[in-house]
Amino acid sequence: MTDTVNLGLPCIEGSQAQKHVTHNDALRILDTLVQLAVLDRDLTAPPGAPAEGERFIVKAGATGAWAGHDNAIAAWQDGAWIFSAPKTGWIAFVADEGTLLVWNGSAWGDFFATVTSIQNLARLGLGTTADAANPLSAKLNNALFAARSVAEGGDGHLHYTLSKEGAAKSLSFLFQDNYSGRAEIGLTGDDDLHVKVSPDGSTWYEGIRIDRNTGKLSFPASGGPREVLSANRTYYVRTDGSDANTGLANTAGGAFLTIQKAIDVVFGTLDLYGFNVTIQVGDGTYTAGASIATPQVGKGTVTVQGNAASPGNVIVNTIGADAFYVARGAALTVNDMELRVTGAGYYALDADQGGFINFQNIRFGAANWHMVARDGGHIVATGDYAITGGGAGHQNSQSGATIRDIGHTITITGTPNFSTAFASVQLGAALLAAANTYSGSATGSRYKLASNGVIYTNGASATYFPGDAAGTTATGGQYT
Repeated sequence: MTDTVNLGLPCIEGSQAQKHVTHNDALRILDTLVQLAVLDRDLTAPPGAPAEGERFIVKAGATGAWAGHDNAIAAWQDGAWIFSAPKTGWIAFVADEGTLLVWNGSAWGDFFATVTSIQNLARLGLGTTADAANPLSAKLNNALFAARSVAEGGDGHLHYTLSKEGAAKSLSFLFQDNYSGRAEIGLTGDDDLHVKVSPDGSTWYEGIRIDRNTGKLSFPASGGPREVLSANRTYYVRTDGSDANTGLANTAGGAFLTIQKAIDVVFGTLDLYGFNVTIQVGDGTYTAGASIATPQVGKGTVTVQGNAASPGNVIVNTIGADAFYVARGAALTVNDMELRVTGAGYYALDADQGGFINFQNIRFGAANWHMVARDGGHIVATGDYAITGGGAGHQNSQSGATIRDIGHTITITGTPNFSTAFASVQLGAALLAAANTYSGSATGSRYKLASNGVIYTNGASATYFPGDAAGTTATGGQYT
């Protein structure tokens, strides 16, 4: 009688009598080995009262009825032990240990220790259940990653490599308290390194940022070391923006809502480092302007810019506040927009206490004064501009300040009235207004000079400035 090669099942001979005996023996062996699960693998002698069908792996050094059957599968069937010698690749589940073993040809070993490759798993859960959102999940108290040593065939180093799809994506470590975010470290939304914290998982504060291009460190939340620019930068302001945005994209979700927010970011958090910043203001009406009373950090220029082709499309219309107030050594360029101001004592352009304003392509609407330089402030027109509304006056320089407006075309529409004077200079201040072309007309006094104020026109006549009333000079004032 011959047996099968792998399981050793007895075969029925062609003319064999008692065929059922051979067939039943084969079934018993199948019952033993198919879906193989043993109760124990640590016994060298059979248990005292085995139940029908119980199976064991015989431990080496077996005695009694198991003697000579080391490592075999012992099954109690029909009141007797039957033994099956393992073959390479047999797998057995050990019930009292909850583990899988595999026969490697010479010994039973841990099944998973023999697995060298598991590819393309959809999910893996360690101590917990993985799901679609978290296809790799682990619930444990400690985790260890150790470098493979040189003696083990490695190089002794250990590197973790994490990669995201693109700069606008995020790659980060998120630290949570009961599944609510409290800290995040990584490349969140760009390729700079960010360190953020949160009290509730919703509101986040960025404590540390490292610029990817320069390695410069900044502390956005605390106003610590400033971000040092490595290139010119543009911030965007739109009527549908938000001051919670970064200001770095010309979209509703990227732009600032107010000019003041952009000014605060530039003057409060940046080191220009020789580069220039443009604050690009989108078409629309803005009811708040901007106030600056501290110098910028680093050489460079800061320009608030509207619509060069249609400056009337960008309107700053303030009530009870200057459109642009620049003081204490700050410098700002304002171009390509229309400025309107309501309220006595407030101005479209106000350079105070050493503040410096450049401007061009501005449309000056109704205002108390269009431009005032005082206490050492300076205003310089760098290009042509227009006047569309009146007020107390157009240019006012006082207390050692200077307004320079030379060689430009000033287009006046609607015959605005200036109740004090078109130009007023006093208290040792100066207005340099030579070689201008005034297109259009206005009503009111052409100029007012007092207290050693000087208006320089390079010898222009007394009717040089717009108006329908003669200018006045008092107390040392000079019109030249």
